[in-house]
Amino acid sequence: MDEDAADPPSDDAVRLPSAPPREMPLPWQTPKPIVEDPEAAGRIKAILESPEYKKADEDLSFLRSDSLRAVRLELDFLKAEQGLKRHDIRHTIVVFGSTRIPEPSAARARAEIARKRLADDPDNPKLRQAHAVAKRIVDKSRYYTVARKFAACVGGSLDAQDGGTIAMMTGGGPGLMEAANRGAFDIGAKSVGLNISLPHEQFPNPYLTPGLCFQFHYFALRKMHFLHRARALVAFPGGYGTMDELFETLTLVQTRKIAPLPIVLVGRSFWERAVDVPFLVEEGVIDPEDEHLFSYAETADEIRDRIVGWYAAAGEPLFGDMPQV
Repeated sequence: MDEDAADPPSDDAVRLPSAPPREMPLPWQTPKPIVEDPEAAGRIKAILESPEYKKADEDLSFLRSDSLRAVRLELDFLKAEQGLKRHDIRHTIVVFGSTRIPEPSAARARAEIARKRLADDPDNPKLRQAHAVAKRIVDKSRYYTVARKFAACVGGSLDAQDGGTIAMMTGGGPGLMEAANRGAFDIGAKSVGLNISLPHEQFPNPYLTPGLCFQFHYFALRKMHFLHRARALVAFPGGYGTMDELFETLTLVQTRKIAPLPIVLVGRSFWERAVDVPFLVEEGVIDPEDEHLFSYAETADEIRDRIVGWYAAAGEPLFGDMPQV
């Protein structure tokens, strides 16, 4: 028996035989003759050029209208969902962190520029502040190395306990997100970036897997995809964006809207000053148990240990024997 005939073709594969070309055109295949109505050509042109005549899926004004917002929300979710499924991305480790913290060599170069500018105008308060900030960025640039090493470690253990695929996922931008994507890139592992359309021009970082960088219009759908497959959240020092995603996740876990997952804050000295959780407990605005929804780490090894330890305590070890970094 012919192997190709063993399984019936899918509906998509069924093709009807082509019909032979018609000897006589159908009435609608030609416009109304000018001899019958000299003004017909102009009227037809106006009809064809009107926005309403465009097919719905080709009419951008229609697709961007207020009445189509629900459809756009669905499309925003589905495009990334289908792309992740095509690449068999079943689980992710999500990494957030500042776009303003580059790799150490770049941070040092920028600090040197700030130093020279200050030397030329030592009494300028803005230049003094810029130089002080640049030096602090140099100190925090060590986290770029930590994020890169951690991602390489995760990329070396892609198979989850159910045989699924784990990929590094970030916002796809520069800084500490770039570091995480770069660590996966270093060892040939897949990594995902979820960009968001903004009023100003932006570029994804160059270490994302082609076909796995998606651009969202809605922050809400982007956030949904960050957590839809997440097996852990790792938050490096960052600003409003990082804190937005972190507190979104903490709220969902606190309210049991999603199943608990390990949340690791990298850089205890930064986070304890940026977010005074004991103060929130003392003030009674969160419960004492909410103080333990996350843990701290400093190194790539510690991040790995926090995540593996969390799953071991839950009775479902995620990574198995992860390589040392």
